[in-house]
Order: sequence, then structure tokens, then C-alpha cells
Amino acid sequence: MSDKDKAKESHNERQMWWWLAYFLFGIHIVAFVMIYAVTHAPK
Repeated sequence: MSDKDKAKESHNERQMWWWLAYFLFGIHIVAFVMIYAVTHAPK
């Protein structure tokens, strides 16, 4: 495996980590909004 291939591989891995971080962050935002909506819903 050449250095260029290795660099490309680590770049893809970093992209995957960013995608994962945004994905988890987004799930928490949605969860908090849903909980807020349920707990603050007009009776």
C-alpha cells in the first residue's frame, strides 16, 4: 500500500467520524425537541 492510498484511507475514516458525530448530535437535538414538545404541550 502506497503512502497516497494510506492518506486517502485515513481521510475517508475522518469523514466517517464527522458524519457519525453529526448524526449522533442530530438524534439528540430531535430527542430534546420531542421531549420538550411532550412536556410543554398545552393540556
